[in-house]
Amino acid sequence: MLETLLSFALATATLAISPGPDNIFVLTQSIVNGKKFGLATVAGLMTGCIVHTTLVAFGVSEVIKRNENLFFVIKLFGAGYLLYLAYKVFKSDATITFSTDNVEQKSTTELFKTGFWMNVLNPKVTIFFLAFFPQFLFSKDISTVYQFYVLGFVFILVSFIIFSLIAVLAGSISDYIKQHQKVGVYLKWMQIIVFVAIAGLILL
Repeated sequence: MLETLLSFALATATLAISPGPDNIFVLTQSIVNGKKFGLATVAGLMTGCIVHTTLVAFGVSEVIKRNENLFFVIKLFGAGYLLYLAYKVFKSDATITFSTDNVEQKSTTELFKTGFWMNVLNPKVTIFFLAFFPQFLFSKDISTVYQFYVLGFVFILVSFIIFSLIAVLAGSISDYIKQHQKVGVYLKWMQIIVFVAIAGLILL
């Protein structure tokens, strides 16, 4: 159990560090408006993750109760989707680009709401959770709903820590990225390796 959760936390950390719309948004808000505004955005994003965790937890748990074979199909779908994401990352540009031009200034409450709805209304997040979480169920005896919430808590905690560090260290991070463009290449391949490794667990 502990080994599975540590593997899940490591995979989550790798994906949270890798450049994407959410952490780039946090970075730009922190640079333009200040650290507390970036942290408000992070809080909204992470709160949105609770909604996706709940949808996946109860949806997949119901599938497991009704049909184990269908759950295996879901896991195969998850593996295929993760391989697809790895391919998309492979084909993408490794250059990290972000712009602070025309970034609208908002209150912390507005940014919390923006982060929340940005996450909740993104169907790709639910699909990603559906693909990612079932690969790390860690017990045949514990309720799957409980296990999904444990995974959701670990995902939110790890992501919150990393996103918060991005918000607090936004200025230093942006300067470092500008000076070391190759960092995008390393993060790109880390992301690919994680997606392929997790997909391989179920396929092999």
